[in-house]
Amino acid sequence: MFRRRRSGDVGRNWPGEPEDGQELAGDEFDDQAYDESAEDESPAEAPRAEGGPWDAGESYPPRERVDLGSLLVPIGPDLDIQLVMADQHGVSVTVRHGGSDMHIQAFAAPRRGSLWDDIRADTAREVQEAGGQSQERPGPFGTELLAEVLVEPGQPASGRQVVRFVGVDGPRWFLRGLFTGPAAEGGEPASSLEEIFRDVVVVRGEHPVPPRDILALRLPPEAQKAFEEQAAAAEENRFRTDLNPFDRGPEFTETR
Repeated sequence: MFRRRRSGDVGRNWPGEPEDGQELAGDEFDDQAYDESAEDESPAEAPRAEGGPWDAGESYPPRERVDLGSLLVPIGPDLDIQLVMADQHGVSVTVRHGGSDMHIQAFAAPRRGSLWDDIRADTAREVQEAGGQSQERPGPFGTELLAEVLVEPGQPASGRQVVRFVGVDGPRWFLRGLFTGPAAEGGEPASSLEEIFRDVVVVRGEHPVPPRDILALRLPPEAQKAFEEQAAAAEENRFRTDLNPFDRGPEFTETR
């Protein structure tokens, strides 16, 4: 149910993803200085879709969730949850269900104002510059962006696919969901993943983080231990000469 991997799909340059060199060191940045520069008429807290996603500091419905550091993600028997390490964009959570994927990332946000309007406009512009097209439409979390992008960036012959961006502004955080597969069109194929997104809990923390920086994720202790043991076993097996080459060993997927 829970794995850690690298992905060429999620790790590729999806429009709206932060690029290398954009991020600042959190211990060198005081987000309060940014907040004080915001316009006085900005709301103290950005409005959120009714019913969640949730902030860790508020009451939220009890449900079994996996603790990934900045995100508490609901789990279930039909869900495959992975931490995806993308070289350019940091770490995201991928929830897979019924042939669809939902990629979740939480970002720091200023105390005042919101990010989704600006990020949505930036994403639409990047989609157009990459040869795709997009349109805004109402959705279960407010205004969302439906885009048609190249399957392989820079390769028109690879064909096109539909992707869907949703966003929710919370207190000092912004949560983005990227739907691919049948769920990108919305409707019934997306309902289970939308329910998961709505029940995510964001653990922002009190430490200063620059707006738009990804909030840190981590494997739960038991998964981290299993991953390290699997990696150690794989390293040890490199030096064995009695292995059957047709035996199926530990699986790691890495695409750069």
